[in-house]
Amino acid sequence: MNGLLESKKALVTGGSRGIGREIVLEYARAGASVVTCGRHSSEALTSLSRELKDVGGQHRVLIADVTHAEEVDHLVDECRATLGGLDILVHNAGVNSRVPFPELLLEEWQRIMDTNLGAAYTVTQRALPLLSAGGSVVFVGSRVATVGLPMGAHYTASKAGLVGLARSLAKELGPRGLRVNVLAPGPMESDAPMPPEARQRFEHGVALRRLGRASDVAGVAIFLASDLAAFVSGETINVDGGV
Repeated sequence: MNGLLESKKALVTGGSRGIGREIVLEYARAGASVVTCGRHSSEALTSLSRELKDVGGQHRVLIADVTHAEEVDHLVDECRATLGGLDILVHNAGVNSRVPFPELLLEEWQRIMDTNLGAAYTVTQRALPLLSAGGSVVFVGSRVATVGLPMGAHYTASKAGLVGLARSLAKELGPRGLRVNVLAPGPMESDAPMPPEARQRFEHGVALRRLGRASDVAGVAIFLASDLAAFVSGETINVDGGV
């Protein structure tokens, strides 16, 4: 435990795996009390609960679909009951798919938008009364927001929307002492197998010649949540190894 987030209270959506899981665990190790959620009951959520118990502290792992306002309300109510308030809000819940634009159905466009962008609106608005002055809101976006992604117009648009949302909220909520920023990961390692030629192509496009790890993103998430970033707001920080 490095103490950077000692006594801080955090809500992290989409914490069951990948980047979200790493942020949850690193926040807990840094001294924060964390409430997090996953969309469905899963072994990943169960194992996360076990890991948080090993870390120690006051944490809650819940099931909540953040695309449904009533489930967001339940999530925020749990934060109020368990933590009493919030210093940190991380919207990490997200989904992705690859679909050629001519074949992109409205239902799939809306599914991606509802989770990646719509839920950021809902969670932030509902959690706002719990956020205290000096608090930090972090949206987990994507590097593709500014470079584009073939067969990913819907995903790219949703992540680009987070940038505009963050910049506007930074101006609106700044007088309340709240900071709002975007974390934009580049090509990342994942649990899914990747063909060697695809890996080589991605790595060749990164200055550091490797894919990112969840821990790379979590480290910057700790910075943005901590007092070290007390004068950082409205920014998008690319964590992409130099794409």
